[in-house]
Amino acid sequence: MKNIFLILFLAVILTSCGNKKLSHKETVTIYYQAFDSGNFDKIKGVIHDSITMINGDFVTPFDKSNFYEFYKWDSVFKPSYEILELAEENEDLIATISQKNIRNEFLKNNPLQFKVKLSFSADKISRLEELEYIRVNWQEWNQEKDSLVNWTKVNHPNLDGFVNDLTMVGAMKYLKAIELYEGRD
Repeated sequence: MKNIFLILFLAVILTSCGNKKLSHKETVTIYYQAFDSGNFDKIKGVIHDSITMINGDFVTPFDKSNFYEFYKWDSVFKPSYEILELAEENEDLIATISQKNIRNEFLKNNPLQFKVKLSFSADKISRLEELEYIRVNWQEWNQEKDSLVNWTKVNHPNLDGFVNDLTMVGAMKYLKAIELYEGRD
């Protein structure tokens, strides 16, 4: 009887140690480190079953399966994320993020720095709202993007539409368009 009690006691202790509740800052850190290292399983562990991304007027709801598609799109550009600052605001966090990737490099804004408000539901990330971009040259960004899109329409119409295609295939077309554009004579 004593052995059963001891075994149950140890099992409860070990289980409770393994279920340590993460702080919101730890959750956000894991989220961006997982994006940086390409570990979607870790991302799944810190996002809610439904997650919403807000960028200006664009509101995009995801479930974990749809979010995986966004993750694959992002991963094609070989991103690197760095958290520059984390600040608590009521139940939310405001993060300042630096993101480097191939697309941002082409668009002459690498690293791209922005502030994002992260909200939580059941201690998991449920909403990311981009608040502002820091020192982004939108004129240059749009000029590079428009040049690429227009050139691609004329020279490689099979790749057209990549800018608004947030799937892995769309990202691969985007990357291929950049490669062909930069290699043109």
